[in-house]
Amino acid sequence: MFVSEMSKEELNALSLAQFTGKIHLIERHDVAEIVAEQLMSYPALGFDTETRPSFTKGKVNRLALIQLATATDAYLFRMCKMSLPKTLIKLLAEPNILKIGAAIKNDFALLRRLTKVEPNGFVDLQDMMRNYHIKELGLAKIAGIVLGIRISKSQQLSNWENSTLTPAQQRYAATDAWVCYLIYEKLKQIKIEI
Repeated sequence: MFVSEMSKEELNALSLAQFTGKIHLIERHDVAEIVAEQLMSYPALGFDTETRPSFTKGKVNRLALIQLATATDAYLFRMCKMSLPKTLIKLLAEPNILKIGAAIKNDFALLRRLTKVEPNGFVDLQDMMRNYHIKELGLAKIAGIVLGIRISKSQQLSNWENSTLTPAQQRYAATDAWVCYLIYEKLKQIKIEI
């Protein structure tokens, strides 16, 4: 069904893919409330967060960006420009709306610094990998194995608190959430033998 591991060379040989749908950059609290309410109608969303990197041991910066994505649209909530909207908190706590991400324990820790609400309905792709006999846990390699694509990680260590996000940052952030959604959709179509 899938290979269990993928070398860096094998990954680099795959075609580069990136999100090409509509990116919605949300920087105002009132707009965020409206968008989060609209997203409540989706059964599943790709999920990721970004934080300005810290190069000081033990220092973790605040959550700068929350990304949610469908197959065609990506929503980038700039948390460094607004407080966490109540409707977005409701969405993150809703158990009937799946939020699919990778390595989401770190995301939860950052979310808990913003709100006391317990996130529900989250699916960590890393937890799913053992059911498919995949040993790789990084999003880039999971995307390579499951989708046969390579995603760029070049913007990962960029400053997510910049006053303006560059088009490259927006595309990177959208791609990470979108790929999580696509991986989940592909995996749920495959009958697994455990």
